[in-house]
Amino acid sequence: MPGFGASELFQILRDGRPRTRSELSAATGFARSTITSRIDELIDTGFIAPVGDAASTGGRPSALVAFNPVARLVAAADIGATHATVALLDLAGSTLAKVTEEIQIAAGPEPVLERLVGTVDALLAELGREKGDVIAVGIGLPGPVEHSSGKPSQPPIMPGWNGFDVPRYIQRSYDVAVLVDNDVNIMALGERAVAWPESDNMIFLKVATGIGSGIISSGQLQRGADGSAGDVGHIAVARAAGIACRCGNIGCLEAIAGRPAIAAALRAEGMELERDGDVVALVQQGNLLAGQVVRQAGRDIGEVLNMCVSILNPSLIVIGGSMAEASEQLIAGMREVVYSRSTPLATQHLSIVQARTGADAGVIGAGIMAIDYVLAPENLAVLTAA
Repeated sequence: MPGFGASELFQILRDGRPRTRSELSAATGFARSTITSRIDELIDTGFIAPVGDAASTGGRPSALVAFNPVARLVAAADIGATHATVALLDLAGSTLAKVTEEIQIAAGPEPVLERLVGTVDALLAELGREKGDVIAVGIGLPGPVEHSSGKPSQPPIMPGWNGFDVPRYIQRSYDVAVLVDNDVNIMALGERAVAWPESDNMIFLKVATGIGSGIISSGQLQRGADGSAGDVGHIAVARAAGIACRCGNIGCLEAIAGRPAIAAALRAEGMELERDGDVVALVQQGNLLAGQVVRQAGRDIGEVLNMCVSILNPSLIVIGGSMAEASEQLIAGMREVVYSRSTPLATQHLSIVQARTGADAGVIGAGIMAIDYVLAPENLAVLTAA
């Protein structure tokens, strides 16, 4: 391990298991004096702490050290079209404080982000923590984001946000790393962390007003060259031929299988729906027509998922978003197409299931995105040297 420093040692301790200096020396091959020096650096920053003594085998007991997840905090926000969830998490990803508030994304970036900063301030006060305890901020937005810059890219429901420098605005109040991604990617991170930590190859599919996916391959979130990987809602499907989509193209999956399209199909059959969200309630009540229309939407989505399965070979497809509450019919339609059209090799270990984490997946994922960035060896080294 050339260049073995405190940040590299921390990666070993990050699993939370207490260890002695002797155990760390044996695991790394470095002299105990080197290990002690690195441990002292980490203890000075608070990232690890003594946790008692190991069982004695004769002589002086060996002191144990372990990861101290409450040494610092990350702030996380899952911002939707009309609501935002903001939380403070410790460095192990546990939520310490959280609030969900009504917002209007269409109000523009400055009022929304100012509200976010004010909410983080309030949560810190609630916990009795200082502003300086926050070492990173993670934010999810309901539109395309260039992850490398944190700037939204022509988001369809976010007027005034295109190209806005979200990290720079937040850094006026919190001078730390600010990570921004689209909502589906952070939901994928949160769902995996909470419910499927052993799944290294999965697709998280959000079915709501829009349809999008977060792709995890070989344990890593895949964003693609410009951050648009997983935008499956705008893949053309046969049954949508000639139908206009809100993106400006014709024939997109979202135009026939998104929640508004499903609601429109039911209204065309004479059903009265006050809101698009009433679709789920009708399915849950056993309405036959609603169930049929939702199942067909599942088949249409399955047509695109079939391509994803052939290209990515996931072992797990998790269905989230508001339409997942009608999962019995929706997922049945997906399974019908995917299992019948994909090769046996690609589907022999494939499960298509409903999300388990619910509404908190996004804010948890935003926090994990920030934690993984700031605790990476190259970034932690800056913190430990400060």
